[in-house]
Parts: sequence; structure tokens; C-alpha cells
Amino acid sequence: MPGQKVQATVLSHHPWGVVVEIVGHENAGLSASIDMIQQFSEATSSHDELLALFPPIGSQIDAVIEQIHRWHPPVSVRLSIRPADLESLAWSCDFCGERITLSPGGDALVLDSRSNDGPGSHTLISHRHCLAERIRPENHGERARALKIGKMH
Repeated sequence: MPGQKVQATVLSHHPWGVVVEIVGHENAGLSASIDMIQQFSEATSSHDELLALFPPIGSQIDAVIEQIHRWHPPVSVRLSIRPADLESLAWSCDFCGERITLSPGGDALVLDSRSNDGPGSHTLISHRHCLAERIRPENHGERARALKIGKMH
């Protein structure tokens, strides 16, 4: 789930980043990677400086799930190792565009939309109130549930 912290083993280096294997999900049939250019190119002054940030092959690193794409097999998982993301991953709400915290304690909902006539799914990130506002006003129960998801004790 986006925002979840994981351990990953670095399998290979590529010009854009690294391919990893998520510890505990080695046989899940997914493709996991870290786009180092996307994450660090603005903070580095040269390509050599960027390459020096690549974790060594075989090393185990802390990461946070940034995105999951399930359009077609294999499932593609994009991880982040930015220090700020490891502390608290923020993303844009797909409804209002404002930033929202995906990490535990944040107010984000992760919505998977699926069709009954074929494989694949699409993930949306939403504030609780953004989802609740889009549910028909007369459907009070579902609006209330949208505001309580994950907060039920």
C-alpha cells in the first residue's frame, strides 16, 4: 500500500535507477524499482554525484512504497528512499490536488478501482473529505463511512 515502509534488496543498477526486491515479497511476481533520477537529480550537480547515491547491489535498504501500478502483470511498485519520504510520505489528492500524507497517521485514503470485465486496477489517492463530498448527499451512511475508514477502533 502506498505510504508503507518496506525493506528492499538492490538487485541491479540502471541509468535511471535501481531494480529491487521487496523483502518478504520475493515470490509475489512484482516488479519493484527506485527512480533515482526522479528522486535526486535536482539535488545533485553532476551525473557522477547522482551515481554515488545509488545503493550498492546486494545491499538491503529502507524504502517506502510511493506508487503501485496494476494495469497488467507484473504489478509494478515504485519505491522512494528520499529521507523526507521515509519520515512521512506526502502525495497529491487526485480530487483536489492538495498535498496529503500517506504515511501512518496521515489522512489519505488509497482507493483501488477495478472493472468486473477484465484484469487490472487503478489507484487513486484521496483526502477523506474529498471522497465523502463526491458521494451522493442522500447516501449519509457511505459518506460517514468514508470519513471513518481506518479510524475505527
